[in-house]
Amino acid sequence: MKWVCVAIAITIFFLSFSFRPDQDITRKDKLSDYGFFKGEIKKLDPSDEVVPYSLNSALFSNYAEKLRFLKLPGGKRITYNDSLVFDFPLGTVLIKNFYYPNDFRRPDAGRMILETRLLVSLENGWEAWPYIWNDEQTEAYYDPAGETKTIKYTDRSGKKISTAYAIPNKNQCKGCHVRNQKMLPIGLSARQINGNYNYPEGTKNQLVHWKELDMIEGFENPDRAPKLAVWDDHSLDLNSRARAYLDVNCGHCHSPQGPANTSGLFLDIYEKDPTHLGVNKTPVAAGRGAGDLQFDIVPGSPQNSILTFRMKTNDPAIAMPEIGREQVHKEGLILIEEWIRKNSF
Repeated sequence: MKWVCVAIAITIFFLSFSFRPDQDITRKDKLSDYGFFKGEIKKLDPSDEVVPYSLNSALFSNYAEKLRFLKLPGGKRITYNDSLVFDFPLGTVLIKNFYYPNDFRRPDAGRMILETRLLVSLENGWEAWPYIWNDEQTEAYYDPAGETKTIKYTDRSGKKISTAYAIPNKNQCKGCHVRNQKMLPIGLSARQINGNYNYPEGTKNQLVHWKELDMIEGFENPDRAPKLAVWDDHSLDLNSRARAYLDVNCGHCHSPQGPANTSGLFLDIYEKDPTHLGVNKTPVAAGRGAGDLQFDIVPGSPQNSILTFRMKTNDPAIAMPEIGREQVHKEGLILIEEWIRKNSF
C-alpha cells in the first residue's frame, strides 16, 4: 500500500508539471515552430486556436501595417476590466506582425513582412521574443539584437518610398512596455478592443466575439465599455481624435505609471489636468529636445509648442516617440497641430 501511495504521489507531481499553462511556451528559433499559422507561413493564416484582433487606434510605426493575433492557453480566460490592460493567464502569447504592402493603393500587389514580435506571459512576467523575416518570406528567426533594413514601397499618393526601418532589439521593448516597473502589454484594453473586426464569418464586435468564444470573463455589454476614438475618423470631434492619438502614441510612456512619469507630461486618455497635458507647461529637461521653445503646448500656436516640434523631426536625439520614428507621421502631426491651433483641449 505504501508503494502505491508513493507511485500516486509521483504521478501527481509529474502531471502538475505537464499541465503548467506555460510549459509548452518555450522560446523557439523559428517562428514556424510554434504552429501559430497554417499553410504557407507568409500568408499569416491563423491556426484554429489563434484569434486575430485589431485596435481602434494603432501606434504609428513608420507607416508599417500590422496584423495582430492572440493565443490563450487551453481552457483559460482573459479577465476584463474597464480602464487598464486586461489580465491574461500564464501562457498567453500576443503576436504582432509588421509589414509593408508593395503598393499601398493595391493590397493585391503583395507585401514584405519585416518582423514578428511575440509578447509571452511566463511565471516571471511578460517577456519579448523578437523575430526577423528573411527576404524570401519563408521564415522568421529569433533575433534579440535587432537590425536596420532599407524598405521600398509605393505610398497611397503613388510616391515611391525608400527609407530605413529599424527593428528594435529585445531590450528596447521595455522602453514602452513598462508600467509601474513591470513589463506589460499596451494595446489590449477595453477602449481599444471595443470595436468591430471583419472575421471570415462576418463583422462583429471583438469583445462580443471573445465572450462567445468563452475567452473573456467579467465582460457583459459593449455599450457600457469604454471606446477609444479612431484618430483618423474625421466624422468624430477633434478633441476625441487628438486625445486618442496621443493616448496610443505617447500615453503608455507619458503617464503617472509609465517610464516618462518624471516629465510631468501625461498624455494618456484619462488625464484631465491641462497642465499635465502640457498646456503652458515648461519642460522638466530642456536642451535640444525643447528646440529653444518654452512650453510643451502653447494654445493656438503649434509652431511654438515643443510637442509638435518633437513630432515633426526624425532626428533620433529629438524625435518622439523614440522608437518606430524613422519617418515623420504627417497625418498625425496635422491632427495635433490643428488640435493645438483650435485650443480643443
